[in-house]
Amino acid sequence: MESPHTAHRSSETSQPLIAEYERTLRTTRALSDATVRNYVADLAPFLRYMDGQNCPLGADAKELRDFVRRGGDANVSREYRSLVRDYVAWLLERRTVESGRAAGSRGHSRASVHRMLASLRSFMRFLIERGLLPDAPLWRPKSTLMGRLTPKLERRLPDLVSVSEAARLVEAPSHSDDGENGLRDAALLELLYGCGLRVSEAANLDRENVSLEESTVRVWGKGAKERQTPLGAKARNALRAYLNSESAPDEKGGPLFRNARGARLGARSIQRVVRNYAKRSGLREDVHPHTLRHSYATHLLNGGADLRIVQELLGHSTPSATQVYTHVSQQEARRVYLAAHPLAHVPAPDDQDSE
Repeated sequence: MESPHTAHRSSETSQPLIAEYERTLRTTRALSDATVRNYVADLAPFLRYMDGQNCPLGADAKELRDFVRRGGDANVSREYRSLVRDYVAWLLERRTVESGRAAGSRGHSRASVHRMLASLRSFMRFLIERGLLPDAPLWRPKSTLMGRLTPKLERRLPDLVSVSEAARLVEAPSHSDDGENGLRDAALLELLYGCGLRVSEAANLDRENVSLEESTVRVWGKGAKERQTPLGAKARNALRAYLNSESAPDEKGGPLFRNARGARLGARSIQRVVRNYAKRSGLREDVHPHTLRHSYATHLLNGGADLRIVQELLGHSTPSATQVYTHVSQQEARRVYLAAHPLAHVPAPDDQDSE
């Protein structure tokens, strides 16, 4: 087991390399600060694991380079494969945690391992592109070998609210005594559900991103990808009422949604707004902005929208990210059929009483 002194020393020696990696994520890949922090945080277990192998990362990855080349250049791919396989086993291994909320015996979840391997692949590509490590097929995009080494995930269906629950939630500010904050919150909730925005996308909106005349919102999603999202009539009306209020930004621009100090309304504040109105609406306590995004996509598909169109509206790079909503829609279709069709519960002939 590594000592705290060893872990501290490794962190110090690798810091310049990690800092350069952070800068690359921000500049070359245009990732948000929160995403960059998550990528770097997900590398911490790998650094600890390599310390335990007496192979700290170091300032130029020399120890790691020597580690994967120890069997010669012809065996680099095999060494990488063994490294990832053993690292995954180490992540899943149950270990004792003596304090805090995580106290007990546990390993990382499969979802966490997926995320950590994605971060590791990104970091390894960074090291390879700088000539610090030899390349191998394992680290290339859509590697089938990496797919085989990655633990399989249970497919979880998105968290949803019904159409009537979503309507109650977005209409809640109009029934409140929150004054101009209520106008802001009404516009915010209408955009989250009516446009399917991520919480970060809503937080980063500026006044000039909204066009009431064209009924569109210009959004920057993951990887600074821009998309135009249509505004429905209710969202447009809520935005117009908010923009005509004294607390709204003026035509010159600036953050669209602001707090009491006039600064940009942050992601956590938006989450609190959603939870607050969900509670007032009598919904469950775990409703969050992404619940509205999931519901937006599912309700579109239930209404007959094409999957490709929903993909574009959500800003997904590939159809696979959107296809999970088709499973939800099929479940909803079955539920409605069983509840509504007159022949859905007619017993089979063998089940009927004989005369």
